[in-house]
Order: sequence, then C-alpha cells, then structure tokens
Amino acid sequence: FELQAEDDAADPKQGTAAAQKLCDSKVAGVVGHLNSGTTIPASKVYNDCGIPMVTGAATNPNLTKPGYKTTFRIIANDNALGAGLAFYAVDTLKLKTVAIIDDRTAYGQGVADVFKKTAIAKGMKVVDEQFTTDKATDFMAILTAIKSKNPDAVFYGGMDPQAGPMLRQMEQLGMANVKYFGGDGVCTSEVAKLAAGAKTLGNVICAEGGSSLAKMPGGTAWKAKYDAKYPNQFQVYSPYTYDATYLLVDAMKRANSVDPKVYVNELAKSSFKGVTSTIAFEPNGEMKNPSITLYNYKDGKKTPL
Repeated sequence: FELQAEDDAADPKQGTAAAQKLCDSKVAGVVGHLNSGTTIPASKVYNDCGIPMVTGAATNPNLTKPGYKTTFRIIANDNALGAGLAFYAVDTLKLKTVAIIDDRTAYGQGVADVFKKTAIAKGMKVVDEQFTTDKATDFMAILTAIKSKNPDAVFYGGMDPQAGPMLRQMEQLGMANVKYFGGDGVCTSEVAKLAAGAKTLGNVICAEGGSSLAKMPGGTAWKAKYDAKYPNQFQVYSPYTYDATYLLVDAMKRANSVDPKVYVNELAKSSFKGVTSTIAFEPNGEMKNPSITLYNYKDGKKTPL
C-alpha cells in the first residue's frame, strides 16, 4: 500500500476538493475525515465515485442519514455522546440548570442539540444559550451573560482550541463551581495544556466514543508500540485511524480484491477484531453496539470516570 495524504483544513470546500482529488487518483479506500462538517460533504463525493470511506472521528449523526453504501463509522455518534453526558449530569450529579454554548459547526451544534434535548427530557432547565465560532478566543461577553443566570453547568459543543481558553476565562470570572461538559472534541490532553493551570479544568466532564485505552482489547500494548515509534504524536483518534486502515485491508483480503466496488460488500459484512473493539456495522454504516466513556481531569490528566 502507498499512502496518499490530503489536508481538508477542517474546511468543507477544501474537504470536497480533497475528496475529489482522491477519487481522481482512484485510491482503493479512504480513512477520514476528522471534522463532521468536512466529512459529511466529502462522503457524497466518495459515494459518487464508489470509494469506501471509514471515519473514526466524525461523530455527527447526519453522516449516515443519506444511507450511502460507501460510508462507515467505527465510533459512537453524537446521539450517544450528548445523551450520555446529559444522563450523567442529571442522574449522577443531580444538576438542575445548564447554559449551552456551541461553535455553530456541524459537530458542535449537533452534540449540543442532543445534550439539550436529552437534558430537557430529563427535567433539566436550560437557562441560557450562546453561540461562538471555531476560531474564537475571547468568550468573556458570552460567559458574563451566562454567569448572570447562575447555572449549575455549562455544556460546550466544540473543540479544545476554544475550550481551553474558555476554562481560563471562566476562572477569571469566578465561575469556579460550574461544571463544564463537552463531547470528544473537548476530551483531549491538549485541553489541559490550553487551560494553562486553570482550576476549572477539574470541573470538566467529557465523553468519548469507545472504551478507555486501558479497556480496549489491545489498547495498552498498542499505545506502548505507537509511543515508541511516534513519540508525543498520540491523539484520541489514533487507535481508531489504525483500526480503520486495517479494517479496509481485512475487507480487501476477504474479497481478494482492492477494487472498491468488489470489496465494499465485504466491508459492510465485517466482524473485525481491532485494537479498539470488534467492529461490525448496521445497514446504514453505523457501528453496531458502540460504547462511550466519560472522563474528568485529575491533576491535569484525563481520567476515565
């Protein structure tokens, strides 16, 4: 196999251009994309040219709604993540009120909407809703508005480059007792660095699709090998990207063909024992029985609850 890498720059237009380039190159399969906002439009391009795409990162439920036979996801979607966080907020922490912020991306808005619907259904009151962007760094105005409503918690639908500074600014505003919920975009080791020592990091409760590394079938041993070969390169999605690659290879072997139109049927029938879990698919390309894990941060380290 030869790797052809393209950068979608987390931009939907660049994502479809990258997808078209891979189609024109007649690649055998695609692992990606990362952000839902780029993955969803790119998935149509791959479907039109008949190339299977496996993502272990894009979590917006709308990805599989068109029912493309070439689209596969090997991680829990935002319905599972957002709902799991809302259940924990109400049932375990007994929180009554929440303010919701999202970054207006497909991912951020999607996970925030699911959290909101589930929280309201469970009797939680949404006292404020605010919006930002995935490029913002100053959240003082929206946080000041939220502080005046005195919520028990803030839910942020977005990514770590915004969550880190937001946690610092919450501390500056004296919001030290407000719980902070987020999906997998917030659930990173990077958010701890970006929070830069803010005590509010200890209030973060976030969700990730899949089991914690320690509970993955091959997680601990695999990470040790990965770190030895690529020091300080590990990211949340690394084991999923690895599994997505070998899942494609496994389907090609079973079909005895690298022709996408031939092996895509085998891909749909997969029961692949990966590092992250055993991967099998629903008819729409969603993973069967995906797990989620909730985390908090202890002494700056992401820790499974």
